[in-house]
Amino acid sequence: MISKWNYLPLTSEEQLIEAQLAERFAKCPSVARLLVLRGMKSYDDVRAFFSPSLSQLHDPFLMKDMNRAVERLNNALGGKEKIMVYGDYDVDGTTAVALVYRYLLNFYSNLVYYIPTREDEGYGISKQSIDYAASIGVKLIIVLDCGIKAVDEIAYAKSLGIDFIVCDHHVPDDELPAAAAILNPKRLDDDYPYKGLSGCGVGFKFMQGFAKSNGLGTHGLEAMLDLVAVSIAADIVPLTGENRVMAFYGLRRLNSNPCVGLKSIIKLCGLSGKELTISDIIFKIGPRINASGRMESGQESVELLVTRNHAEATEISHRIDNYNKSRKELDRQITIEANEIIERHSRSLEGKKPIVIYDQNWHKGIIGIVASRLAELYFRPSVVLTYSNGLATGSSRSVRGFDVYAAIKSCRDLLENFGGHTNAVGLSMRVENIPEFRRRLTEYVERHIEDQQVTPAIDIDAEILFEEINSDFLRCLKQFNPFGPENQKPVFVTRHVQDFGTSKLVGRNMEHIKLELVDNHSKRIMNGIAFGMAEFYPYIHERKPFDICYTVEENRHRGSGTVQLQIKGIRIYDDATEAENS
Repeated sequence: MISKWNYLPLTSEEQLIEAQLAERFAKCPSVARLLVLRGMKSYDDVRAFFSPSLSQLHDPFLMKDMNRAVERLNNALGGKEKIMVYGDYDVDGTTAVALVYRYLLNFYSNLVYYIPTREDEGYGISKQSIDYAASIGVKLIIVLDCGIKAVDEIAYAKSLGIDFIVCDHHVPDDELPAAAAILNPKRLDDDYPYKGLSGCGVGFKFMQGFAKSNGLGTHGLEAMLDLVAVSIAADIVPLTGENRVMAFYGLRRLNSNPCVGLKSIIKLCGLSGKELTISDIIFKIGPRINASGRMESGQESVELLVTRNHAEATEISHRIDNYNKSRKELDRQITIEANEIIERHSRSLEGKKPIVIYDQNWHKGIIGIVASRLAELYFRPSVVLTYSNGLATGSSRSVRGFDVYAAIKSCRDLLENFGGHTNAVGLSMRVENIPEFRRRLTEYVERHIEDQQVTPAIDIDAEILFEEINSDFLRCLKQFNPFGPENQKPVFVTRHVQDFGTSKLVGRNMEHIKLELVDNHSKRIMNGIAFGMAEFYPYIHERKPFDICYTVEENRHRGSGTVQLQIKGIRIYDDATEAENS
């Protein structure tokens, strides 16, 4: 149970903005606070936030090298060159490849796509793929969601007469590859206004630039925003700026007219006829698309996303679903084994130490998921490694606010390769370097991580009363969608609530509490669900007062128009609580 609740403070300047916005939201004043916490400074900002428009997307030619990228692509089409669309094997990479391949196929047929195998080729651009491209006469490779560090590989391709256009969003190194063009908003020499694009988002901007340069309009490209929305959700990039706009319209497309492959996956997930959300992508759609690259080949995911044949889509989606079932079982098994290792070496978590574990028998495609689980469970940056192609290869995941990329970069002399984001990094090293890597990473983390980053906590957006959860409030709250990083679902606190007398334990093992609550300001009864919090039931059943923090959810199981509180934390009253609240 998370006992630390952080009530997010406002600066004096933000309080003035809150007061001004509250005049516009007189019926639900807490909404003004939520907007300020999301960076709104004026009502014009609020209008743009509540009503995303495709006109808010930036001119693609603001991105460095866009002119060069579009010119090289136009020359390739004019010269009838064979083009390969190449991408990473995860959701972001496969959706990016599908988007660029499908869009260009409207105008040009001399195209192929390629996804490297995780086990044989590994992450990024492989020499094997370049040799294959040369053997079939490829002259231009558009690489998506990887390539920013492929200095040697792109130099090798150039010696074979193959150019690259790199479309990436990972953190660049000091040396950039000698590509025909490099599109990456994270380049230090790029002033592009939005840095948080997914790999598929960068591919979308490239195609947007291509369309603009050729006077093609945007209708055909906007129809592919369902792929961008899937990439944004699955790659856990910020739900702000351009990402928020593209996710908003991508979700609209997913809910109205998704591509054949996504429609098949949606049906397989049992989501047909329901309003899809970012959470549905993260927990249901994304893992299935990802499973192909984790267990077999990401090539199948692209086949699914580019097909226009319903029967073919159904066949591929069922294969991918079987991969996902196998992935789940491996995930469960490896997570158990990883936890056993950690329990045997419990001192490894003393203080602020990170987790670094290695097992040569673990499946390479699963360890990123396991690293995520360990980081969430132990509130520590986590690195999980296995043996592949003569090296210890793995993934790292971070805790909120800690730059694990910088931490791993500090050990780069011990690594064969690494790359990624602030929150997630892939890496490889010689097996004999693991002990020294663990020692140096631990030293770096202990020196740089802050206490609150390794302490479980819940951030509270606003304190409200039950009577405030009315139709106006719910209508405003819905406009905060889509939710995700940097625009998380608001968390509220209500104090001094009590059981109405009808709350009860539910679940197979009676581990959850189905709540019916009242506060001390009105007689309104609010329904809630507290998963895994049965320990509080005896206290609640005695109808003693307590505090709750929660998100407000639509209760799909009880029809439209009803809400349910998803309880994130319960704080019972004792002497310490009374003193804290006094």
